[in-house]
Amino acid sequence: MLHEPRRDVRIVIIGDALVSASGDPKGMGWVGRVTAKTPSHSPRIDIFALPAPDETTSMLAERWKNEVQRRFSAETENRLVIALSNADPAAGISISRSRLNIATMVDEAKRQGIESFLVGPTPHRNPQLNSEVEHLASGFEDVASRRGIPFVDCFRPLVEHEGWNSEIENSEHGQPGQIGHGLIAWLVLNRGWYEWLGIATPE
Repeated sequence: MLHEPRRDVRIVIIGDALVSASGDPKGMGWVGRVTAKTPSHSPRIDIFALPAPDETTSMLAERWKNEVQRRFSAETENRLVIALSNADPAAGISISRSRLNIATMVDEAKRQGIESFLVGPTPHRNPQLNSEVEHLASGFEDVASRRGIPFVDCFRPLVEHEGWNSEIENSEHGQPGQIGHGLIAWLVLNRGWYEWLGIATPE
């Protein structure tokens, strides 16, 4: 009787402070909520979050390779979640440059045998920047679509969401709290997460 080879999966989630639990009184963040809903046995799945506050796509493009390689192994199935920030417009980075930064990342990851999953930017705490963030989200979605990789739109479902906006407006640093992190986690889990991992949706 032949045994299936053991499947060990490592997932690195890289992005700005939103990848941390910062602002969430439960201390879980959206990553903790997604981890809690992801079976960790058969296959074994380990998730490593690497946040960097106020990070643009240019900063992300500079650091991602060294950081993720420390967490990956030649013995594991390696996967990369890129949680895209909404910082580029305020930093003066053009949408074409933002797109190129992410396209270069996912193409390089693919060459290294790493499958990517994109989580789009959330609405900005400054509503005046949201038209640019919406264009940014569309640009990232196009990058993903052209490469056949999953993209989770976090902008359109949240931009007019009462709970999301209330938390952002009432937060000292404009961060989402328990509601906001819960909403992002729900979007990720229900927009292709289990399919991307090739595992059954938990009951």
